[in-house]
Amino acid sequence: MPRILLTGKNGQIGWELRCTLGVLGEVIALGREEMDLAISDAIRARIREIKPDIIVNAAAYTAVDKAESEPDIAMAVNGVAPGIMAEEAKRLSALLVHYSTDYVFDGTKSSPYTEEDSPNPLSVYGKTKLAGERAIQASGAPHLILRTSWVYSGRGSNFLLTILRLARERDELRIVDDQVGAPTSSIAIAEATARILTQSALPITELNGIYHLSAAGHTTWFNFAKEIIELAGRDRPSRPKLIPISSEEYAAPAKRPRNSILDNTRFRTSFGFELPAWELSLKHCLAEYEQLPAV
Repeated sequence: MPRILLTGKNGQIGWELRCTLGVLGEVIALGREEMDLAISDAIRARIREIKPDIIVNAAAYTAVDKAESEPDIAMAVNGVAPGIMAEEAKRLSALLVHYSTDYVFDGTKSSPYTEEDSPNPLSVYGKTKLAGERAIQASGAPHLILRTSWVYSGRGSNFLLTILRLARERDELRIVDDQVGAPTSSIAIAEATARILTQSALPITELNGIYHLSAAGHTTWFNFAKEIIELAGRDRPSRPKLIPISSEEYAAPAKRPRNSILDNTRFRTSFGFELPAWELSLKHCLAEYEQLPAV
């Protein structure tokens, strides 16, 4: 039974991984209190103490807009820390599983992005995540980098919970309708991670590299919000009015890619399965977290 070091135990993906990885081996789950990813020496010391067979890095600086004013801390957590983990993984002959993002692309492509497309991030967040990818690749450690998109869950800070809250507080919601992507549930990501670590037909080290892992299908933020309210408010006659707006009208500090659709063909071909449609995963998430207030 392998020893698995999981970072970001209280995050959206990390919380779900604490459950799904438990069947694989001994999981040692750490949060910021146990290992601060902004402190390089702390990362090295903790990994050398634990001596894991697998490192699953679900920790990240994910405040996309705030990163514009905190580039140094974002780079430390998203760019530098993954490289240090990879160096330590190589020293231990351990596997590193790391999560990245659609925001490494600029969104100007008219079709879904493949792993071969050249990244060109628009934001500090995207640039720091790309730096983390490249540091891992340069280390020579066995690794799987899983790029995903529009992650949400029933806990933490995310679009799903924001829409549920605002729908209870306001009569009208203005939602961006010119950005396209695949909302991907943290539950689906965690389940897929456990599955590829247990069911891969090839030795995992032979599958080194970057893979796109997002829900099937795509939508806009506006239609995602519409589906959330439809599913969560079935028994309520009064719902907020949704108004579609442009990215320019939203005017966020960080620029977002207009096209965030990821091509999952390589993942499906390599591992033999794919994530469910985003609509099905949303229903699953809402059912899993029945304590979420209705709108």
